[in-house]
Parts: sequence; C-alpha cells; structure tokens
Amino acid sequence: MDLVPWKPFGELASLRSEMDKLWNRFFGERPFPRLVSQDWLPSVDVSETKDKLLIKAELPGLEAKDINVSVSGDVLTIKGEKTKEEEDKDEHYYSCERYSGTFQRSFHLPVDVQVDKVQATFDKGVLEVTLPKAEEAKKKEIEIKVK
Repeated sequence: MDLVPWKPFGELASLRSEMDKLWNRFFGERPFPRLVSQDWLPSVDVSETKDKLLIKAELPGLEAKDINVSVSGDVLTIKGEKTKEEEDKDEHYYSCERYSGTFQRSFHLPVDVQVDKVQATFDKGVLEVTLPKAEEAKKKEIEIKVK
C-alpha cells in the first residue's frame, strides 16, 4: 500500500472549481443582466478627472440617430435600439452571438454636473459623454499655513 499525502483543502478547491464551471455554464459570462431581460447591454467605461466625468460606451453597428442620452437629476441614461439584420433564407446558423434589441444603461452621477454643458459624441461605434462638474463639486486643495 502506498502512502498518499493528505491535503485537507484539496477537496474544497476541486469542489469550488466544479461549482464555478457549473455557474458559468448555467449563467454565462454576464449572469445578472441576462437574468433580468433578454436585452443586450453595451460595455461602458466611467472615469473622472478634476473637471469632468467621462463615460464611454461601445455601441458597434449603431448610428447616432439610434441612441438617446439624457440627464435627469443625478442620473445619466443611455438608451437605444440595435436592429437585427434581415436573414437570408438560404443561410443556416451554427452559432449566433451578435445581440440585437433595445438597451438602457443608467448611471448615478457621484457629483453635481453642469447639465447645460453636457456633450455627447459618437465615432467608430463608441459613444463618449462628457459631463463637466459643477463648480461646487470640484475638488479644492486647502493650503495649510504654519503659525
């Protein structure tokens, strides 16, 4: 009989790996949005500088007329619709991963912005929304004086 080293956490690691595989197989890579609805959700980057908030959304295959951007209170909403291409009757799909349909993403703005100066541009499938901060929301460094 051979001696086998006992690894008390080895079984737990194996169990966790199997649970992760099961979770990913059941929910896919983006579990929660797909549970809520069948809409697709564009990927979005949100960043902040000293003077502004910047939101970049990937919206491939859309045109500017398909997108609506609005600010209401402290919430920015991006919504639109990506229409499905017409199917060719002689074409048979083996896999279909491209999304179509309506989408809506809303973001709580962490600071007050100048709503009248918000700008949105759309280039090469990327929507860029620039939200200038209100003066009172800008960070101000206070100099400490020595007595």
